[in-house]
Amino acid sequence: MQLAPLSDDRRNVIGLYHERLQAACEESDDAGRLCRLLEEDSALAERFDRVLMASDYAANVCISHPDLLLALHDDGLLEGGGRDDIDGLLAARLQPLVDDQDDSGGEVTLKEALRLFQQQQMLRLIWRDVCRVTSVRDLCGEISALAETVLEQTLDLLHGWCVREWGEPIGEDSDRPQRLVVIGMGKFGAGELNLSSDIDLIFAYPEAGTVQTPDGAGDMTNQQFFLRLGQQLIDALDTVTVDGFVYRVDMRLRPYGSDGVLVSSFDAMENYYQLQGRDWERYAMIKARVVAGDHESGAALLQRLRPFVYRRYLDFSAFESLRGLKLQINKQVRRKGRQQDIKLGQGGIREAEFVVQALQLVHGGRDHSLQEPSLYRAMEAIREAEYLPAELIDELDEAYTFLRDLEHKLQGYANKQTQALPSSEKERQRVAFAMGYEAWASLENDLRHHRDTIHEHFNEVIRTEEEDEAEHHQVEEGPFPALWRGDFGEERAVAALEQSGFEDPKASWQLLDGFHSDRQFRTLPEQSRQRFDRFMPLMLATLAGEKTPSLGLTRVMQMVEAVARRTAYLVLLVENPGAMRQFVRLCTASPFIAEFLSQHPVLLDELLDGIDEPPGKNELQDELTQGLLRIDPQDLDSQMEYLRYFKLSHTLQVAAAQVTGTMTVMKVSDYLTFTAEAVLEKVLALAWDTLQRKHGHPVNSEGRHGEMDFVVLGYGKLGGIELSYLSDLDIVFLHDGALEQETIASDGQKAINSREFYTRLAQRMITMLETQTISGRLYEVDMRLRPSGESGLLVSSLTAFRKYQEEEAWTWEHQALVRARAVAGSQRLASAFTDLRAAVLSAQRDPEKLCEQVLSMRGRMRRELTRKAGSKRERPPFRIKQGPGGIVDIEFLVQYLVLSRSSDCPDLLRWPDNIRILEEASKHGVMDGEQPDELIEAYLALRGTLHRYALHEAYLENPLEALQPHFDTVHRVWISVFGESADPASQESPAEPDEGT
Repeated sequence: MQLAPLSDDRRNVIGLYHERLQAACEESDDAGRLCRLLEEDSALAERFDRVLMASDYAANVCISHPDLLLALHDDGLLEGGGRDDIDGLLAARLQPLVDDQDDSGGEVTLKEALRLFQQQQMLRLIWRDVCRVTSVRDLCGEISALAETVLEQTLDLLHGWCVREWGEPIGEDSDRPQRLVVIGMGKFGAGELNLSSDIDLIFAYPEAGTVQTPDGAGDMTNQQFFLRLGQQLIDALDTVTVDGFVYRVDMRLRPYGSDGVLVSSFDAMENYYQLQGRDWERYAMIKARVVAGDHESGAALLQRLRPFVYRRYLDFSAFESLRGLKLQINKQVRRKGRQQDIKLGQGGIREAEFVVQALQLVHGGRDHSLQEPSLYRAMEAIREAEYLPAELIDELDEAYTFLRDLEHKLQGYANKQTQALPSSEKERQRVAFAMGYEAWASLENDLRHHRDTIHEHFNEVIRTEEEDEAEHHQVEEGPFPALWRGDFGEERAVAALEQSGFEDPKASWQLLDGFHSDRQFRTLPEQSRQRFDRFMPLMLATLAGEKTPSLGLTRVMQMVEAVARRTAYLVLLVENPGAMRQFVRLCTASPFIAEFLSQHPVLLDELLDGIDEPPGKNELQDELTQGLLRIDPQDLDSQMEYLRYFKLSHTLQVAAAQVTGTMTVMKVSDYLTFTAEAVLEKVLALAWDTLQRKHGHPVNSEGRHGEMDFVVLGYGKLGGIELSYLSDLDIVFLHDGALEQETIASDGQKAINSREFYTRLAQRMITMLETQTISGRLYEVDMRLRPSGESGLLVSSLTAFRKYQEEEAWTWEHQALVRARAVAGSQRLASAFTDLRAAVLSAQRDPEKLCEQVLSMRGRMRRELTRKAGSKRERPPFRIKQGPGGIVDIEFLVQYLVLSRSSDCPDLLRWPDNIRILEEASKHGVMDGEQPDELIEAYLALRGTLHRYALHEAYLENPLEALQPHFDTVHRVWISVFGESADPASQESPAEPDEGT
């Protein structure tokens, strides 16, 4: 904003102040010096006149206390200066008072010193604002820093006085001296105060205890000590004297408000917010920040209160709460005729704050970058995380900054706490000038634009009550609200459900009536029942659009019953009709998803967006990395929870994509596999960092250190890029450490040998993957494919692994190696493993002996699994996977193909997955005719059916009959490759496996 010119009529206003200053010169040497300085420095005089025009308050301070302006000029604080300069100025003023505590002088002198200091600093801040020396945002920070300086030093002084008079408050449990904690709330907590803001404070102290006097007596409690100290602090700042006041202090945000005690212990604070904290207090506590006193203990208190403010799940009840608060504000504005209030009126400062803070409350429990008192920094975090489009945030930022700038000018005019636009023409013109406008009409036009912008975005993010009612009007006109409330008898309710398309209306009514009359529902708090009254009719209306709404209702109610006492999840669906439709559709189609959501309702927010194309591995890695960056690196519990959420959310997304038909079985497996790889890489990185901090750097076989000479191998479905929803992870660990060489450790680290380092690394990875938390476990891990199986070392060196594979491994272990690849860790070791795998698999083998060993292994596997399966052997999933012509037969064919032909056709070694190995076989004519393509077709059909069974979708009419042509094809190829004597059907009878398997 450009500075407005000083026109003639404006100079008339300034002239009156110059006349008063000239008159003051006759009585004050300081006034005379100021006049001479202004005559000598035209640039200073120009700025001085601007300040006189913009602020009556600043003009009066300059005239009545010219020494304050002169001191600021002499110290260079009008144009520059920082927090340390201001701290030093106040400390110098208060230093003489440290030992002066008598009632007749000390406190009066303290009040006078504080008020004159505040007048000088207000003059400095108004000067810097009007002359555009600083930005709006930085000015807010300077005002807040000033308030912190005044509070901190005043509290230190008063605390010293009180200790000398009454003794030292000592903690009952810690036996340590106690200090008051002053928590700033509102704009003070945000570090974004206005020029004439009051300061919202909460007082707390760490522990109960007694005050110990020098003689050991203790007849005052800590509560009494800090109560009196708090009263003295308020009195020093808030009391109006002949010099005015320092700050208006507002304590109404403390527990129980004006009826509560002035100062509470930490335990009392935590107990209050956990048991009685209200929604508006959650909103207020976003901005809580320690501003004076015991900062370390205060930070620990705010950490204890954080779960009250930020929920672990996406908390869309924030919209509901803020909508209610805005409704109350609107009523207050209308009642008091304050439509011109730029803070509370439509499109005002409060609406901009609500937009940002709603998203903080919704997402902040999961995204710690949003747990930010500053509104400006919170907007930056929202932009960075893309919770709102960058263009919207830019518009909101610009509009909010304009209003805050105008707010400073309104308050700086007379040092009054006001956000009301002026009514007099004279004041309007002066405010317009301060804002850099020629005329009020131009300012008013821009103001209208910015308020419209804020209100538009407010309505986009937090729907108004009118819009909310319009959206639900159609549902309210239907039968479902009355049906849910119980206004219908059974006969009429069943008829209404039948008319709405429910295929089993009586069963649906009984399910609804049973839930409504169940004690679990009847004992819910009133707010929770009100949320159900909004949710259930919407849910029933959405179900009515499905083909099988009664079936859908039985599945949806799994989740509803699971979250009956956590109804904020229901609010998410009510607030997002698209998510409600997706939720109903998916649960109706798949009981797997219904059960999945009932176990993990925190994932409901993932229904807000569908998937058109599955993310690639790089995108998954980036998402996981960005998510973990928002978590304290030392907070392992939160890191593990986020890893589990990441895995669960992508499992749900891929299941939803498969149910809706937007993802093929190959893409489903790729997606699930890439998700697992991203998790493994991050788990390895976290485990590596932890062990390095404790033990230093391991040394590798070549004597180097500082590199991660460790690799995770994926076998089976993980190695073959064929994971399904419930797959465990078959993994093997390799390292290239110098076995007995100790780690390179520094001070505070305990050196261990490399073998132990990598063993601990593997153990820590397994622990992180398998530990059961509130979100379940990441993955089950199967390590039985490592050298020597369960009796072997947890981690093998690359050298030992090579020797084992070349000299000791069974044929079935080489079969397993076909579907093995490096999935995380050292790229150098991954490359070395790839070469080792190729060398082992391409070794020359006796064809007859190989055929015999592969068939023997398949026969033993079939007999053992058939025996264990019992009656389950007739079920489609078992038959599809293990029966003759099933998936495992195809896998054995592929493994045999690689072991027998890769010495002649190295391209068979390029891939670890069955489909691409068969594609290479087709390309190079390794198998007869159309056999590779037939096996590919059969394999995709069989795996696709298994995936559908994993989702528990409606079974095919006769799934095995539909798949019989594929079974026959695989059986035919099997006989072609292994001969008539290898007919799988002849190996069905149970028998004990041969020794040595």
